[in-house]
Amino acid sequence: MRFVATPFIAACALFTWSVASMGAQAVCKASSGESITPVVELYTSEGCSSCPPADQWASSLKGSGAVVQAFHVGYWDYIGWVDRFAAPAYTGRQREVAALNKLRGIYTPQVVLNGKDWPGWHASRSRLTEKKAAQLSITLEQSGADQFQARVVSIARGADNSAGEAGPLPWSAYWTVTEHGHNSKVQAGENAGEFLKHDFVVRQYTQAGDYASTPAKPQILGFRSIAVTAGQPRQINLVVFDKKTGDTLQAVSLQCAG
Repeated sequence: MRFVATPFIAACALFTWSVASMGAQAVCKASSGESITPVVELYTSEGCSSCPPADQWASSLKGSGAVVQAFHVGYWDYIGWVDRFAAPAYTGRQREVAALNKLRGIYTPQVVLNGKDWPGWHASRSRLTEKKAAQLSITLEQSGADQFQARVVSIARGADNSAGEAGPLPWSAYWTVTEHGHNSKVQAGENAGEFLKHDFVVRQYTQAGDYASTPAKPQILGFRSIAVTAGQPRQINLVVFDKKTGDTLQAVSLQCAG
């Protein structure tokens, strides 16, 4: 752990086939379930000698159903190797999480589960299978080339105000684009000589703002992603959380063909 036929008939047939083909195209869409989708945030660095095992662990979460995000940070770059996947915004996100968890500092590798520091990530995955009823539902779909739209709506809760009505549920959200299949041949620093493989690499992180929802008033969020990187399968992720506690309220991940 580190701190710090005839032409006419043929034309008609072609038109009919084209329309049918267009209608048959599947919409790339995903929806959250009744339980909160687990969200795993890994804070890692190619300049950190204790990070490769955590990177490998994150890769093993493919197919787990969790929204996994590997945020690379750059505060170990001074040791001699610059992590090309790092961005100041990712370190900023880690500092926010640390503040909510009342940690004395930030470190790598750090794993965060549903907004909470998870130092025991390497010992057991049982916490990933815990079920908690969701108060929000999310439907996410691709609306165009590198364009996505989400519908976030709160699920009816018990009456909690003097009028006997369910009050609005406040929440915040952020988007990420994550990619699989990256690798680096490290030539300097603590991991010199190592060939590192990475999945769930965060390539874009965009805060989506603060909102309050009721079952009668869904919130629509739009997102324009970076372009697809050839040969790197990607996911578009939306994470909705409680701004006061950092707890995950709901999340969804979408992987489209292009």
